[in-house]
Amino acid sequence: MGTELLTVSQTAQYLQLSEKTIRRMIGNGSLPASKLGNHSWRIRSCDVDEYVSNSHQNKPMSNNAGSPVLELETPEHPRLISLFSGCGGMDLGFKKAGFDIVFANDFDSDAQAIYSLNLGNIDRRDILSVGEDEIPDGDILTAGFPCQPFSNAGNRKGVHDSRGMLYKECLRIIRKKMPKVIVFENVKGLLSTKYIDGRNLAEVIVEDLSGMNGIGYNVVHQLVNASDYGVPQNRQRVLFVGVRKDLGITFEFPRKQSKDNLTLRHILNVPSEVANNVDWSLSPQALDMIKYIPEGGSWKDVPYEHLAPRFQRIRDNMKKYHSPNFYRRFSRDEICGTMTASAQPENCGIIHPYENRRFTVREVARIQTFPDDFNFLTDTARNITAMYKVIGNAVPVTLAYNIASAIMEQVFKEQGNKK
Repeated sequence: MGTELLTVSQTAQYLQLSEKTIRRMIGNGSLPASKLGNHSWRIRSCDVDEYVSNSHQNKPMSNNAGSPVLELETPEHPRLISLFSGCGGMDLGFKKAGFDIVFANDFDSDAQAIYSLNLGNIDRRDILSVGEDEIPDGDILTAGFPCQPFSNAGNRKGVHDSRGMLYKECLRIIRKKMPKVIVFENVKGLLSTKYIDGRNLAEVIVEDLSGMNGIGYNVVHQLVNASDYGVPQNRQRVLFVGVRKDLGITFEFPRKQSKDNLTLRHILNVPSEVANNVDWSLSPQALDMIKYIPEGGSWKDVPYEHLAPRFQRIRDNMKKYHSPNFYRRFSRDEICGTMTASAQPENCGIIHPYENRRFTVREVARIQTFPDDFNFLTDTARNITAMYKVIGNAVPVTLAYNIASAIMEQVFKEQGNKK
């Protein structure tokens, strides 16, 4: 660009920023400008060129070069890009906190059906088939990329499982969109997973985000227990929260909350007007065992002669099996254990405290803090195991809400206060 005087509108178009942002830059001195008489602001083109070359933090980059435009402003309701959305636990929590969902994607047909019934449109393609330019711009990107490769309940293949590298697809989209905030959620096992070069995977994720596009994110990660944030369930998950460095903010996780009223006694008190009759029947073998398990007990309370042969072998070799706690039956006065996608009594506390059955779909949904009007019975998700699966895979709504509210307060409201 030669040396000429540009209007605010022309400068905004060239820098691919809003006019309001240009005026704020003029006001804070980051972009020199002058007034001609009583006329509006004029900016020298050479000053615009110098701003582009020298400013790294607020540097706008041409879309023609394949790089994103860094947006500085935020609409009243920040825009959410949701990847690996599942049935919508994370998204519902963010929506309740004031975010607008502009894009959601998941490849699981049962999750898609439940999501669309309750939250609206969802892209149904494999994330590998989704182009960056097909996704609207957003202020925040969330991703609960597949956790099974890192989970104790899964096979723990980690990055050697093709699903374990899907977070790289998140990075591909982040490089193009450069949202102000990124949130990743995964299981505790990710923290002990090694990358293909031997480094800790969590450290690799932080490094990838910290240097993104030469701009990067201030990234913090923490192992949280959902019960510390209003969820009636001891569910440990690792959360990564990154805030784009040009915003000058590092996220702080909210303080832990009281655990009053989080016991099963409160959760199982389902109002009579709420449908609560959909459950997955236990096998005859399981039914025979749980008759001997008292409230607050486990398979260890079952007389040896009433154990299935495989459980007898385990009990005979407890040292070998590290004293597993199968068939845990939590008391009404306890906080429930982790709900899993399999919903099997062998690996989660799915047995009702005093009735000889699994928790119903609605009871599991309540443990995951889905509201009672969230519908899991769709035309395509009628398979009972599918309902338990998508609920068990979900991010608890209230956990998502508390994290989203902290992000809204620390990043987006703080940013608005600086305008």
